[in-house]
Amino acid sequence: MIRWRKGEVVRIRREWPGAVELDVTVPEGECRALAYPPLVGRPEPGDEVLLNTTALAMGLGTGGYAMVVAVPNRLPEDPDGPGHLVKARYTPLQATVQGTDEQDSPHHARLREADSLEDMPVIVADLHSALAPILCGLYEARPGVRVAYVMQDGGALPVWFSMAAARLREAGWLAGVVTVGQSFGGDLEAVTVHTGLLAARHVLEADVAIVTQGPGNLGTGTRWGFSGVAAGEAVNAAGVLRGRPVAALRVSEGDRRERHYGVSHHSLTAYGRVALSPAQVPVPDLPGEFGVRVRDQAELLAVRHRLVPVPVDGLREALESSPVRLSTMGRGLEEDLAYFLASAAAGRLTASLLA
Repeated sequence: MIRWRKGEVVRIRREWPGAVELDVTVPEGECRALAYPPLVGRPEPGDEVLLNTTALAMGLGTGGYAMVVAVPNRLPEDPDGPGHLVKARYTPLQATVQGTDEQDSPHHARLREADSLEDMPVIVADLHSALAPILCGLYEARPGVRVAYVMQDGGALPVWFSMAAARLREAGWLAGVVTVGQSFGGDLEAVTVHTGLLAARHVLEADVAIVTQGPGNLGTGTRWGFSGVAAGEAVNAAGVLRGRPVAALRVSEGDRRERHYGVSHHSLTAYGRVALSPAQVPVPDLPGEFGVRVRDQAELLAVRHRLVPVPVDGLREALESSPVRLSTMGRGLEEDLAYFLASAAAGRLTASLLA
């Protein structure tokens, strides 16, 4: 059930492109809230706001904010310009955006007949938290490579929720963001992962695309009931468009749940059952019994995909150079080094494909 509150803005904590973090008073006290000014207007101290407090009440780790639904006395300006794609369709905050390939777009002519990624590597990962470590591994070997991020809609819908994406863009580590499906707010908007990848290649002129869902992940503890299933579908999209899919493994030594310890069942299902196009699967050369476990689990994917051992020497230093804080499921570099090394290994392997 949705939980609603009215509140008053106390202070602005910080802001980044598309988002403002606030402290808001509600009947129960003071809470942290997030507003997207392009959707609801920019709140200022003293403004009354309408809040959706569902995620806050549930204590969600990634989405533990009250969300500003409206600033009744400070509405945003109506959008001016073309755009026929509606995202977050038939919700109170549905937004009209210009699709990169729609007829009024300046890129329409370029994309009208586009049908190939021209061998562009496409790195696919389950979680949004893999984005930065993948880039660390990639830039360690190829600092000048041009990378686009294609954001699926399995997690957050507004890319504005991702402070990491904003900071990586500012640092020059991303040439741009393409939001696909129901996700929105990127430098380019696209209807599907397919058109998003084509836009990354032909509009952003990327050398490499990285595909993950936005921040947040929905899982039920069942084989098929998790939003990362879409990672397998992204591998298929890259394959059918004549790209070179690289399937990044979700690996964890810090998550003690059996289904996620070692190679997550999310990777084994998405790549082993959903992905029908062959991909290269970077298998990090981790030490000890845990490394043996990861290699043995990854062997299940060898039926369809090519497993590529990747050394991890030097990758920790590369990860420590990240321009954004590294965190996954509340764990940092020290708490789950294997996760970040496996993601960085996908970047390192992809760098070798560009040589």
